[in-house]
Amino acid sequence: IAGKASPWSQDEALQQVLMSDWSVSFTSLYNLLKAKLCPYFYVCTYQFTVLFRAAGLVGSDVITAVISPTTRGLREAMRNEGIEFSLPLVEECRTRKQKNSEVNLETEVANTLSDDDDESFSWLEEMGVQDKVKKPDAISIKLRKEKHEVQMDHKPESLALVKGTNTFTLLNFLINCKSLVAAAGPQTGLPPTLLSPVAFRGGTMQTLKARSINAKARVHLAYEDIFSLEIVGPVMPHSLHSLTMLLKSAQRGAFSAVLYTHEPTAVFNASPALNKVRKLETIRNDLPTCGLHPKTLDQLSQCPTLGKSSIRFLEMKDYAYTWKS
Repeated sequence: IAGKASPWSQDEALQQVLMSDWSVSFTSLYNLLKAKLCPYFYVCTYQFTVLFRAAGLVGSDVITAVISPTTRGLREAMRNEGIEFSLPLVEECRTRKQKNSEVNLETEVANTLSDDDDESFSWLEEMGVQDKVKKPDAISIKLRKEKHEVQMDHKPESLALVKGTNTFTLLNFLINCKSLVAAAGPQTGLPPTLLSPVAFRGGTMQTLKARSINAKARVHLAYEDIFSLEIVGPVMPHSLHSLTMLLKSAQRGAFSAVLYTHEPTAVFNASPALNKVRKLETIRNDLPTCGLHPKTLDQLSQCPTLGKSSIRFLEMKDYAYTWKS
């Protein structure tokens, strides 16, 4: 929409109507997710992306939502709304460091700061010059303690994980969050984009742009026909899996693909294995009603193994896959 007329950018009444309709669509998607009629969906804001996933996906028996990237301000606002969340990559890193050094770094840092700020001034009091030296105030101490949290803003480590009923609180938080809509730029006044593999209230069907190219490539002393398919747009996980199944059959078990990921969302592949769940098989059995291919659902149900990276190159030879991330 860049360069085009944007009648909504200066019309507050129109912006309110758009936001109201968007809230209905968002709530509709969440209800479909809860009923296992939708496997997952994305909320794409101009600052961050949220991925909601149904129970049964990525080894979880409850609905989950992951947000990336986040900032200290966003995390603080979520806490103030009573949304319980974790920072799995930060916690994972701390656990690894603690195992290596057998030292609780977070407690050590907090205690050091506290000791430094309180006890290091006691000798000044004994000399009677404590009033002449400025002691750090509570805000300064707090900023020092939160420095590590600010440093991870906008980075993959800022990934926030929300589980269970807290995802509904997150829904309400996002609907009422004023900063969710851009105040400047081409997206001024527009609600976030909702992307889903299934139809939802107020949604529109969009097609990806595809272009096929036929060429000749020299192989040894002869030329062979090379066929290339270029697909542009938001290619969601189920679409990629469907394409690989199609090409596997159509190309008789031999093809390759180069993939370009929206970088801020690559970290969604790092969502760690959640708590060991009971009755997960029963939950998975309800998911086929969402309309995805059973093999695709099996793939999405598995715990991610890519870490913070994503698949960049995928190749199949003799019906066997290899890939690089």
